[in-house]
Amino acid sequence: MDRPIYLDCHATTPVDDRVLAAMLPYFTTHFGNASSVGHAYGWEAEAAIAQARDILAAAIGATPEEIIFTSGATEANNLAIKGVAESYFSRGRHIITLQTEHNAVLDPCRYLASLGFEITFLPVQADGLIDVDTLEKALRDDTILVSVMAANNEIGVLQPLAEIGALCRDLNILFHTDAAQAIGKIPLDVEAMKIDLMSLTAHKVYGSKGIGALYVRRRDPRVQIAPQFHGGGQERGLRAGTLSTPLIVGLGKAVEIALEELPSESARISGLRDHLWQSLQSIDGIHLNGHPTQRLLGNLNVSIEGVDGQALLLALQPVIAVSSGSACTSAKVTPSHVLQALGLSDALAYASLRFGIGRFNTEEECDRAAHCVIDVVQSLRDR
Repeated sequence: MDRPIYLDCHATTPVDDRVLAAMLPYFTTHFGNASSVGHAYGWEAEAAIAQARDILAAAIGATPEEIIFTSGATEANNLAIKGVAESYFSRGRHIITLQTEHNAVLDPCRYLASLGFEITFLPVQADGLIDVDTLEKALRDDTILVSVMAANNEIGVLQPLAEIGALCRDLNILFHTDAAQAIGKIPLDVEAMKIDLMSLTAHKVYGSKGIGALYVRRRDPRVQIAPQFHGGGQERGLRAGTLSTPLIVGLGKAVEIALEELPSESARISGLRDHLWQSLQSIDGIHLNGHPTQRLLGNLNVSIEGVDGQALLLALQPVIAVSSGSACTSAKVTPSHVLQALGLSDALAYASLRFGIGRFNTEEECDRAAHCVIDVVQSLRDR
């Protein structure tokens, strides 16, 4: 039985065969615990983890000591936001983020608000981009952290990280970015962009679920964060728990491959995205959500007038796998908070499709997907 065409790479990606091959020996032959430093099994795991740490550090312009492995970007976001709040609350209790952030940022901020912190949820412009002047006006003497995601998980918009970082650095305010969707897809440099904390994950870049990392700046300034897990003292005492060597090896390999292939893949994937969008524009009343060019190259988020969103998704499911928003909230029958922040009506927010084009998609698949959407929309409107 044929499976639907997978066009939901912002939700997750399949593990690349090359990544799986790198991981497999660390499930069986090289199964040691990296904390067991008294024998060869532990040394093998320790060396493999060190190599992955080197790869991640080089990928973002950091040092290996600044990479803390976590279970994914959600944990990394929680560690960054709650960890800064706990460490810097005597200096201030004001945090700024965007209305369009992932819930892995919004929910920790709401939790901190329940503890007495003041959170400013800034609006974005109609194209999804932050107005840096608006951010500057929101900064206060007691602001300790600004958290702005690098690439939006729904509309793919790329925020001006360097501008935000420079503004925060001038005022001695820490800057965190959720780069779960960005790593391996756009250039990232924590020095040039003046980023103090960065959350990463593997499963958006053809690695395994269940592994991620947090970059924590160690100098100019040295960032202090309070650990949220306590136990074995791993990861410089910032994240306790036995390290998963196979998953960490896979994360390193996934990022290494993505960066090596970035120039060629960028051109190919952007070509597929533009081809799909051109085909879909034959639908009357279709709208592109988010900035037309300052977005992830594989992202296409559209809303279609005059159709029921749930009926649209159900009709498409046998042929293509797409979503109407974040995979983490798709089970909730509510309009996307990201699209609402752009000013879309509830009807248009419901009737949205998020296409995530990735490494293994082809032009023929994009053609079939476009034809399917066009036919289904016409059928729904004819009812």
